[in-house]
Amino acid sequence: MATSAAESKPLVAFDDVAVGYGARTVLSGVSLRVMRGEVVAVMGASGGGKTTTLRLIGGQLRASAGSVRFDGDDVGRMDHAALYAARRRMGMLFQMGALFTDLSVFDNVAFPLREHTDLNEAMIRDLVLLKLNAVGLRGARDLYPSELSGGMARRVALARAVALDPALVMYDEPFAGLDPIALGISARLIRDLNDALGLTSIIVSHDVDETFAIADRVFVVGNGGLIASGTPDQLRASDDPLVRQFVRGEPDGPVRFHYPAQAIADDLLGRSVAA
Repeated sequence: MATSAAESKPLVAFDDVAVGYGARTVLSGVSLRVMRGEVVAVMGASGGGKTTTLRLIGGQLRASAGSVRFDGDDVGRMDHAALYAARRRMGMLFQMGALFTDLSVFDNVAFPLREHTDLNEAMIRDLVLLKLNAVGLRGARDLYPSELSGGMARRVALARAVALDPALVMYDEPFAGLDPIALGISARLIRDLNDALGLTSIIVSHDVDETFAIADRVFVVGNGGLIASGTPDQLRASDDPLVRQFVRGEPDGPVRFHYPAQAIADDLLGRSVAA
């Protein structure tokens, strides 16, 4: 089957991107591509810039150098109206779900449809029920977030994230705090919905096994930049010490177990060692 010019272009593109918070640089010189239809993972040690990557795509942060493009348009140059329009084409599953606690499951999923479309309530009802059915929770439509388990809440948040059939869905730690059954269900839903709805997905996660099982490609960020990229199998075979430490969950390596300190013998004896 021939591939159209639009399909061959990346949906998200970083070109020599740098960004930081105040005087602290988080990412520098980062270039990457996310192609349409992919499930891509962004992984690395805490504080390495994973969530910052999502904020750059959504326009909550602006790059201090380089460009971040969504569907060919520079996010950093968008005015308020253009950024708002771009965000309507992005779905977001926040860490722990972030459901509206005073709205029912039905109304949580209906919220983006009511906010961003002129659809009548009959059409909204049908769409909400279809999205809830896709995540196995059509029967829970009248429950409230306080009545849901953690896994159910995450699935409702996923239904809300895809309510508008976005081009891109971003997931910030979608597996955090889930039991093994709920974790496996959530991971499979991300992959299945991505393929069934023709989405593109970017997952920020620390869960190596489940994320590698559904990702087409993985970007590892840390030490202020992009450390490695490739398929899950390529990263498992990597000789890079930081990649190997992260993938294998080793307690010591480039990311040290001990915070820098003087020798313990000197510390215990109260001796000060000059820097």
